[in-house]
Amino acid sequence: MEQLTRQEFFQLHRHRPQNNILEIQAPSNLTIAQPIGSGLNTFTGTWDQEALIHLLRRTSFGVRKEDVDYFSNKPMLEVVDEILYTPYKKPALPINDYNDKDFTDPRVHFGKTWINDYYWNENEGARVESLRAWWIRLIIMEQRSIHEKMTLFWHNHIPVEFYAVFYGAFLYRYLDTLQENALGNFKTIVKKMTLDGAMLNYLNGNENSKSSPDENYAREIQELFVIGKDLPEYFTEEDVRAAARLLTGWRIDWEKFAYYFDENQHDTTPKQFSSFYGNRLIQGKNGKTGGMEELDEFLDMLFAHPEPAKYLCRKLYRYFVYHEINEATEQNIIEPLANILRDNNYEILPVLDVLLKSEHFYDILNRGAIIKSPLDLCLGMYRQFNINLPNETNLRDRFLIPLYTAYNMGSMLQIPGEPPNVAGWQAYYQKPILDKVWVNTSSLPKRVEFAEIMLYYGYYGDTDKTIIDVLSWAKSLSRPDDVNALIEEAIALLLGITLDENIKAFLKNILLSDLPSEYYWTIAWNEWLDRSDDEMARGAVEVRLKSFVWWLLQSEEYQLM
Repeated sequence: MEQLTRQEFFQLHRHRPQNNILEIQAPSNLTIAQPIGSGLNTFTGTWDQEALIHLLRRTSFGVRKEDVDYFSNKPMLEVVDEILYTPYKKPALPINDYNDKDFTDPRVHFGKTWINDYYWNENEGARVESLRAWWIRLIIMEQRSIHEKMTLFWHNHIPVEFYAVFYGAFLYRYLDTLQENALGNFKTIVKKMTLDGAMLNYLNGNENSKSSPDENYAREIQELFVIGKDLPEYFTEEDVRAAARLLTGWRIDWEKFAYYFDENQHDTTPKQFSSFYGNRLIQGKNGKTGGMEELDEFLDMLFAHPEPAKYLCRKLYRYFVYHEINEATEQNIIEPLANILRDNNYEILPVLDVLLKSEHFYDILNRGAIIKSPLDLCLGMYRQFNINLPNETNLRDRFLIPLYTAYNMGSMLQIPGEPPNVAGWQAYYQKPILDKVWVNTSSLPKRVEFAEIMLYYGYYGDTDKTIIDVLSWAKSLSRPDDVNALIEEAIALLLGITLDENIKAFLKNILLSDLPSEYYWTIAWNEWLDRSDDEMARGAVEVRLKSFVWWLLQSEEYQLM
């Protein structure tokens, strides 16, 4: 797809102090001047609503008014602690919500979970989509936590493609492992993913044998999951072959939805690694525990290398802070974070704790500097406007509406569960374009179209629909009867930045319908409150609000977070 030119894309115009520089070039090389002097020292600047909204935009999908209100009087350290350390509660299991007049699952009743039922080709497509819809609902309904944001991070970092695996029970266990370990230990996640049934299927580990070693996972665990490939020195093809032999013998137990080790298919010869790994020799092991012993030695070798910590911290940085990493960022941010990760035996929380409390994270030039992913854009819109999904008794529509949303996100290049390949989505790694991958001549109109659907038409299930209710949303604001207060709060919540006064004047004219007095809005609002059943009173407010919200949703600034 053709990348937009600078004129076709959008100009980033954020309110900044005059000595801060915004450098704009063509999207394939767009950069923003990096903050000077901001590092990992604890942020001691102004902890105001703008800083809070910046934190919430980066650590969750969209900013909800209720969350801003909840955190407003709490200090930064306490807010970050709550977002990071709120205990994870395992959600209810995905269920058969896909039965309809044309299809009935003969083995799992409607409303019952399918996660322990065996593979059936005619059924698996429905279960894969049921899992996808279940995950989308979890994201939309998540409370004050970074958990789902980190689950998506790991899904991008160590991905499987749902439709490539095409087995709902194993895909659920893959996703459940990511959720359980989203804020846990990097080494643990890598080990669990190495033996995960969906991964063994996806990257051919289940077929890896001593007579025919398969190099697929052996390559990706080094190149994509742990070490990375942007290095002056690199692991060798011999390292890939040695790792492939070391990983032989792991098999999928299709009945127990688990893995097991077949010692008869394991290569017990020594595995010699290159100077990149200090010429490490891992002796072949026999017996039922041999495969696990060699795997543990292999993972210890990988994580003893200096690169895994830096590699993961760069990925976290691009995900949460900014897409470009220059020499100063590498030295002042990445390397110290990598030291924290190593010193804590690859636990993730200490790294996020320091990063999200740092002066660098809150630097003005890191705010509104990332193009929203389709998930941030679309699911964030659900959350920002408190768009209600069908209630729990309407299982069919709770299945359909998230899927319609997923398909629309697919037209914008991102569907949860379907990364384009084992490297994940390009926006998180493909230099120099990175997050600008999300916006091209095809996807940008789709982003605007989604906002239009949500505002004016909604998504219909069989009996229910979801749509932005602008009246309920405006009513939730602090002073909806005051046109100036409404504009300021809407801009803060939806855009997270300050707009030029001329743009605010334009927005005010939308709400006033070009009438001369600001009080006309107050009159119209109060008349609707007094006569909520009056269609004319309702329409006078609703039409203006929809035009106002529409302008904000299709604005350049709304594409940023």
